[in-house]
Amino acid sequence: MSTKPVLWLRCEKKEFERRAALTPTTSKKLIEAGFDIIVEKDEQRIFDDSEYEAVGCKLVENNTWPTAPTDVPIIGLKELPVSTDPLPHTHIQFAHCFKKQGGWSEVLARFYKGKGTLYDLEFLNDDSGRRVAAFGFHAGFAGAAAGALDLAARKQGKELGLLTPYPNETAMVEAVKAALGGTGKGVKALVIGALGRCGRGAVDLFRKIGLNEDDIVKWDMAETAKGGPFPEILDVDIFVNCIYLSSKIPNFVTRETAIAAGKERRLRVVVDVSCDTTNPFNPIPIYNINTTFDKPTVAVDVGPENPTLDVISIDHLPTLLPREASEQFSQDLLPSLLTFPTRSSERVWVDAEKLFKEKLAEAVEAEGLA
Repeated sequence: MSTKPVLWLRCEKKEFERRAALTPTTSKKLIEAGFDIIVEKDEQRIFDDSEYEAVGCKLVENNTWPTAPTDVPIIGLKELPVSTDPLPHTHIQFAHCFKKQGGWSEVLARFYKGKGTLYDLEFLNDDSGRRVAAFGFHAGFAGAAAGALDLAARKQGKELGLLTPYPNETAMVEAVKAALGGTGKGVKALVIGALGRCGRGAVDLFRKIGLNEDDIVKWDMAETAKGGPFPEILDVDIFVNCIYLSSKIPNFVTRETAIAAGKERRLRVVVDVSCDTTNPFNPIPIYNINTTFDKPTVAVDVGPENPTLDVISIDHLPTLLPREASEQFSQDLLPSLLTFPTRSSERVWVDAEKLFKEKLAEAVEAEGLA
């Protein structure tokens, strides 16, 4: 029996999700550090199975992790498909349940019933409280691109259709510029959360497609401190929300303010990269569904006489740039993964497990399992 530390990379079951928590590059580094890396075959993943095999990973069949020994940690990105099956393994993933999102207690109940553990990637923090790895930059970059594509479609009297991943950043930028007629000049955008990773990504995309610097309005905590709703949001073409929401704040924009602006409203697209759709504190209460790559927008009812207003609320935007986003995230996560075998004494993992246990206790109470 091997005493090597093992990580099992599961396939992603979320539709259109092409990213991976481990890339061939990071898998190779883990193997060189003494790990065994098991990778499920996955045609949906941006990286070919052969790329993993070439660096020494062991390939297994798609979606076979439930039969893996329970002491083998399972790593993935997005949440598992809805189920009531107990979860006996240790999982490293984004579970989207620690902020009491829709269905949060049912998700955690599965870990309670299976005696498994969840290390949520969203809550792995360094000594300064900053996330060790995040998709923020590419989420903002892709979100801004999607917003610009929707604006271009609406200007032609159309709805935005299927969004498909781009091979790289350059291809995305060129496609957006082409949709806008060659340049984004003349488009005005507002980014809230502009100082964070996500906001910086959105600003970068707007610069690269040709917006004038004065037409990229960059707000952060100082600008929003007075509390919304903010009429300034109605005076741009695209509003991109990139804040990390942890408590109730005044709404940024409401259906009522959009309707009241009437025909004078410039705003056509809201991109809610933060995607706190089911969070009771969501400061953009003009929609209530997550949108998807095949149906990227939801229309806000602003009355038949007024200009259209769309919301884009796709919760895995970075998969529009799957290769680059995966490489960046996985590289950032690597130093923490290298310490995973000693997680009982490594602060980043100790803190994450403590948080899991606190949330688990809340879920047990909510579900009446105690």
